[in-house]
Amino acid sequence: MPKQRISYVPLEKMTPEMVKEMERCAAMGTPRPESSAVRAHVPGCFWFFANSWNDIFRNGVLDHAIKELCRVYVSRSVICEFCGNQRSIKGANEGLRETHYDDLVEFEKSTQYDERQKAALSLAEAIVWRLDTDDKFWERLYQHFSEAEIVELGCAVGLTHGQQSFLRLLNIDHHQVMAGTSASMAPGTETAEALAKLKASPDYWAKRGAAPKRNAA
Repeated sequence: MPKQRISYVPLEKMTPEMVKEMERCAAMGTPRPESSAVRAHVPGCFWFFANSWNDIFRNGVLDHAIKELCRVYVSRSVICEFCGNQRSIKGANEGLRETHYDDLVEFEKSTQYDERQKAALSLAEAIVWRLDTDDKFWERLYQHFSEAEIVELGCAVGLTHGQQSFLRLLNIDHHQVMAGTSASMAPGTETAEALAKLKASPDYWAKRGAAPKRNAA
């Protein structure tokens, strides 16, 4: 296994409020306990992410399922295995199924997504790959989203892009903190054994490479 680069803060060194949030992570996921235990080295970082994630990812003005698709698109782009092996319970409750994640790297060509989802993913793509945009790109966004929704989606993608780009360097993994829970884990990753088996498979998504860089629409 690759060497872990930053340790997990033990629960006994956290405040009662932080432990309560860690328990929520174990029960509900997004985020899972391991990434929160890393951020706990700096309580300000711990709460910055926990509060921001709650306000603009799990809640907010834009439907959550759209933001969840964009979150996993980021995972496919930066190849953050820790984040890419998670699924939002709330997203599933809003109708997302595992097949919705299959075509993210080629979302424009896929029949899995409607035009609104594709427009949102095009914004995530432009942010991640620093694409230039034009009037046509923005006209497409405004056909489907209000200014407030675009702002929230941009902030959510920016937050997850930054965190995933950092977390992928740390070699952290699931089932290492508050083990025994499977909340928000993708199918086939619910236990440490299942996750190891998936990663050994030649069809494992992270072995396929990053999402391709394209020109903005």
